[in-house]
Amino acid sequence: MKKGSSGTQPSAAAVRLLAGKPVAVSKRRPAAVATAAALTQAEPAPKRSRGRPRKTHAELDEGNRRRLIIDGAARLFRTKGFDATTTRDIAAAASMHSGSPFYHFKSKSALLYAVMGEGMAMAAQSQQQALETLGSDASASEKLRVLIRHHLEVVLGPRSDFIPVMLYEWRSLTTVQRKGISRVKDGYEAVWMPVLDALVQQGALQSEPRVARLFIFGALNWAAQWYTPKGGKTLDQLTEQALLLFIQKA
Repeated sequence: MKKGSSGTQPSAAAVRLLAGKPVAVSKRRPAAVATAAALTQAEPAPKRSRGRPRKTHAELDEGNRRRLIIDGAARLFRTKGFDATTTRDIAAAASMHSGSPFYHFKSKSALLYAVMGEGMAMAAQSQQQALETLGSDASASEKLRVLIRHHLEVVLGPRSDFIPVMLYEWRSLTTVQRKGISRVKDGYEAVWMPVLDALVQQGALQSEPRVARLFIFGALNWAAQWYTPKGGKTLDQLTEQALLLFIQKA
């Protein structure tokens, strides 16, 4: 039985997950398909408003159920381990009948892949949004502050379970699934490289940028094992401490 609790050391393969070459993340969306009923209507279709069509109540319910399954499975995979978590456990966590989660996912392995992949995809999207709050003239140190603060939120925030799951359950993925997760992860980490390169040029970072990235992610990700809000440090305060550790004033 695998353990995801603190005290269990990540595998070598899990640690290697922190390395890799940047790869662009695909943003393709499925094309809309006209239904046969729409094509056979005698009267012209009503004019569509601009933008995406609103989701129906049924679609919203399906999306909410899927989210509940993923969030519940992430907590279970982190606390009990992937192998020890049963389909009954997953259904109970999402307040569903046993077997219902697999109307949404083909297998427990597919659910594990979704936990990691969608967790990283959401992190990549929110990271981009965080950087967009900065002005175009923001310094490299200001950008690093935002990146560190955001990543601490990813690691310690309300939907942070997927990070430990990635570290401890990497070997439970298939080879194809690992490649898919690596593409999203590499795209997320690639955003940091221009910032670290700029800090080296300014003399604020003495380490080789790629090695610095590995150390930074290793340190921030490990905070999931020791951080507690009762410790007296806010995420903003942790961010400042991390900056003091990683870079120096030029």
